[in-house]
Amino acid sequence: MYKTILAVLLTILLSNISLAQVNEKEIEADLQQMINDISDYYVYLEDKNIELSCIEKNYKEKIKNIKTKTDVILLFENLLNEFYDSHLILNTNTKSSYRLYSPIYATFQNEKAIITNVWQTELENIPKDIIETQIQKINGIEIEKVIASFPTHCQDKKNPKVREWILNKILAGKYNEPRILTLQAKNNSIIHLDLDTLQTKKYTTLADSYKKNNIGVIKINNSLGNNNLIEVFDSLINQLMDTDGLIIDLRNTVDGGNSYVARAIMGRFINSSQPYQVHELEEQYDGKTKVDRKWVEYVNPRENQYKKQVVVLVGRWTGSMGEGITIGFDAMQRGSIVGTEMERLAGEMSYFPFQDQNFGYRLSVAKLSHTNGTPRENYVPTKYVRQTTTQIDETLQEAIKLLKK
Repeated sequence: MYKTILAVLLTILLSNISLAQVNEKEIEADLQQMINDISDYYVYLEDKNIELSCIEKNYKEKIKNIKTKTDVILLFENLLNEFYDSHLILNTNTKSSYRLYSPIYATFQNEKAIITNVWQTELENIPKDIIETQIQKINGIEIEKVIASFPTHCQDKKNPKVREWILNKILAGKYNEPRILTLQAKNNSIIHLDLDTLQTKKYTTLADSYKKNNIGVIKINNSLGNNNLIEVFDSLINQLMDTDGLIIDLRNTVDGGNSYVARAIMGRFINSSQPYQVHELEEQYDGKTKVDRKWVEYVNPRENQYKKQVVVLVGRWTGSMGEGITIGFDAMQRGSIVGTEMERLAGEMSYFPFQDQNFGYRLSVAKLSHTNGTPRENYVPTKYVRQTTTQIDETLQEAIKLLKK
């Protein structure tokens, strides 16, 4: 009996703690702040065709049902997901949050969800024979039903871009839920794949290098946000100055980085100041007239220059600043780009703290584009390599072939 009473009291105490963390007026004020910031600063708002009035109505209605801090976080997380933009994120999450990415990528082809890319370079245990298989179910539920139940309310789930984004968000999955796929192969055989059994490689280095037939390869290990990478990159490239060509592998830059590191890397390959990307936004002060602002960002030469041919490898897990470096090499005509579409993380980000919550969110405040006018998120490699197998590195093979020419 004593243990039962103690358990009940503990449950009540934990419940009260959770409830004490929730203040409806503060949540409503912070919700309005987020909506206002999106209206004032989110540079892709018009492109998304999302009615803020719909968001305000639906998410304010949800506040009365919030009981815990987890509910608060998911409220704002789902609101940002309305814009089907993987660059819009909170700087916190819960076990019920969606991950930011998956080790596979799928697209819709003839209304069927097809696996088109596997992150083979970063997986310890690469699944075989799943490229071009059809995803029929996730956790036993048909794919269309899962998309329909995705917790957003104001986006058009029939829009192809929205459908593809939601599909891959579902493949990323929630931290506290399984991700078991039912796949149909071309020969109609059924494959069951548990995505949580796929293990990504762990690195102790910011970058690695090696030579292959006197061609140098530098692989960035998701470290473009670490300023120490500059010194590491300098050391590696100095050891490869006598190679016949160089490959820079950006296929594991999924978390992006900063332009300080990016410009330092690119600066080793040019002998004069070069433009590498364009920024564009609308400025408005005190509710007055909006005025367009546009400027070009340059890279300056740094240290000894690597003068031989360069190839940059990219893929679905080349994100943000990795995408910036890619369009930079292309704009400066200093490297051939080989691979697939990238992560398509659009825009230059700024952080916005909440007034009452102990976390905040990131919004794209300026558009970024190639110097030829192509939006960064729409850039496709000059040498496109469609992944057809996980048994060989087709992108690397194509890069070596290109350098040998």
